[in-house]
Amino acid sequence: MSDWFYHLVKIVGTPAFWVSAAPVVLHADRARRPGPYILAANHFSPYDVSCLIKETPRVLDFVSIVEVFKKPWVKWFFGKMGAMPLDRGRVDTTTTRTILARLAAGRAVAMFPEGRVMSDETSVLNGGRIRPGVFGLARNASAPILPCVILGTRAYKRPAAWAPIRRTVYAVNYGEPLFPNDAWDDPAVAEAQFRDALQTLHAELLNALNGRRVL
Repeated sequence: MSDWFYHLVKIVGTPAFWVSAAPVVLHADRARRPGPYILAANHFSPYDVSCLIKETPRVLDFVSIVEVFKKPWVKWFFGKMGAMPLDRGRVDTTTTRTILARLAAGRAVAMFPEGRVMSDETSVLNGGRIRPGVFGLARNASAPILPCVILGTRAYKRPAAWAPIRRTVYAVNYGEPLFPNDAWDDPAVAEAQFRDALQTLHAELLNALNGRRVL
């Protein structure tokens, strides 16, 4: 598949974030690794997608909920960006096959395993649950999961956050790859490993922020 539209959107959209934000980004080099992987991040805001596109060195094929694709122009735009609609209400074999095909082709697939935008209280970073399907995909594709923590993008819900004064703070931390193994036959083991990785990344990110407030 061609990535020209993805690169075009990144080029056009990046200046808005560059002039408005002073981001903290840790270990972006880990996301530059070659070959297939699943970038699995927590999810506080729709703007997580835009900021991950800006900060991640590789092209990301996002997995989104099927409801987002109901509007024709959104379906066209997301489709051109390489995004894939996942129906959470059933076993979506069509999208699963597409995800596995993308990984088999050596691409990076981005997912939010919590399944939706979360509050602070329900976030995986504070003990919330995640959907275990990401671990099955990783095992079937023999591809690692790259854990990622992203904070502060909720600020962009406020018009003032877009002011070109570089005062909006968001933060991203990319983890080391988690390679699927036989222990992942038990989803609880895989989830515990993933959760531990996210909590470590979260703590490192808060330390790097050094008291700066993020929404």
